[in-house]
Amino acid sequence: MQPDLSNRDRSEYQKLEDVVGCKWSVSVLQSIEAGITRPGALERHITGISTKVLSERLRKLHLYGLIEKLTFPEIPPRTEYHLTPAGKKLAAIIRQIHSLDEEMAAEGSGQ
Repeated sequence: MQPDLSNRDRSEYQKLEDVVGCKWSVSVLQSIEAGITRPGALERHITGISTKVLSERLRKLHLYGLIEKLTFPEIPPRTEYHLTPAGKKLAAIIRQIHSLDEEMAAEGSGQ
């Protein structure tokens, strides 16, 4: 068992592994990439995610530098999330993985 390292000590690979290995993080990234930027809209769009889990995932993705949080000084306050350049790169890789999965499934069903 590996020791629990502080976030500062974790390698970038470990952070990516943490994100890609979590279905909720991947779903949040894909939804933000699709233009769903507000927390309430994200919660409605991602089937099965709870408010608590969504908040945790948004916080972690922001901490890892994959999304940026914009807060507007309005009444009521409005918050939006957008992908950073690193988040856009990761979302593109996730799309490629999904494409590969579909290709492999199609090849497997034809055998």
